[in-house]
Amino acid sequence: MNFKKEVCLLAFAITLFLVSSFFFSYQSGNTTYLGMASYPYRAYALAFVGFGSLLMVTASLSYSKRSKDIL
Repeated sequence: MNFKKEVCLLAFAITLFLVSSFFFSYQSGNTTYLGMASYPYRAYALAFVGFGSLLMVTASLSYSKRSKDIL
């Protein structure tokens, strides 16, 4: 994988982390049992974090493999 693709993967992973932080903290106006706030998008946030982590691992492994070939 070339450097441009690795940087794009990392930028997309960072974007997913930012979006997931918004989804994780978003509260709906409805209250649930015992008056606790409802968080309807937490499952999406966790999925985005998992996918972003996978992208970061892929990019870092590709970069480390390529940097070992250079040395």
